[in-house]
Amino acid sequence: MVQHSNLPTKERLTPRAVPRRVINAINVNHEFDLLDVRFHELGSVVDVFIICESNFTAFGDPKPLRFAEMLLNGTYGYVASKVLYVFLDHFPSGGRQDGWIADDYLRTFLTQNGMSRIANLRDDDIFLIDDADEIPARDGVLFLKLFDGWTEPLAFHLRKSLYGFFWKQPGSLEVVSGCTVAMLFMVYNGDGIKLRRREYYLMPNFRKYENSTGHILVPWSVGSPLHFAGWHCSWCFRPEGIRFKLLSAQNGDFPRWGNYQEKRDLSYIRELIQTGGWFDGTEQEYPPADPKEHMYAPKYLLKNYGRYKYLLENPYLKESWGQGRRRAVDTYNQTGGIT
Repeated sequence: MVQHSNLPTKERLTPRAVPRRVINAINVNHEFDLLDVRFHELGSVVDVFIICESNFTAFGDPKPLRFAEMLLNGTYGYVASKVLYVFLDHFPSGGRQDGWIADDYLRTFLTQNGMSRIANLRDDDIFLIDDADEIPARDGVLFLKLFDGWTEPLAFHLRKSLYGFFWKQPGSLEVVSGCTVAMLFMVYNGDGIKLRRREYYLMPNFRKYENSTGHILVPWSVGSPLHFAGWHCSWCFRPEGIRFKLLSAQNGDFPRWGNYQEKRDLSYIRELIQTGGWFDGTEQEYPPADPKEHMYAPKYLLKNYGRYKYLLENPYLKESWGQGRRRAVDTYNQTGGIT
């Protein structure tokens, strides 16, 4: 992945004597299957998962603490020792009228509360902040953990898909989501939303921090638009989950489709999944993705095809259209690869 990146300091890369610690911060609403995939993809390279859950949706409606329940009942027992749970027990003032206030505050609270509770932070620890539907690939994160010489801030080129990995979208989603802990606090004042905004060069302390490193800091991206370094699976739920996402969405990203009763109809949502269309009536311009393609989906999903079939194979396509996908997954399960 790194060989395909635009990293300008490849000649400076050297292996570390001691791996860095990696901290991955995520806000969660109801993306529990994707969270399970994240934990299995990154559990061996991430040292701390900061997971923030609120008893309010991004729209401001009350909701149950499902992730907390699942932590307590052992659903995530295989990774619980690495999870730092952050409970957001209030909704920000003004967030109902202006949804971007709520959207920003979720990430600010996630970062500031979570990072303040981690002991023995080191300047060269890595901080990654993702949306719950953005999953960086293990190999890219492992590179950051094991090597010195890369610059910052950094992004990941993510394979884009809609409703499931079968509806691949053109290009890649380039998400600025990573930096060292030193840069997080010195440049971004410990606020993860400022990192994702790409405005590092406008931050008052950027030049001071750059001078302290002894190098010119140039942003770069793991992977490329043609060589993905992770996955962005947008609206990747069963129909009931998509309806809940519509109702939960913040009141600022207009049109807010959850305001329209017909868009919340489960039959309508099933049709969108079937066709790859969008809520505005736009139709899918590309054919369903080929499961044989590189980086189709995280390996854990392919190895657990039965459980995650709804994400890997369009559940509303005609039977004959899905046979190629099933053959590809069967090949993977038998050989460990798709040819």
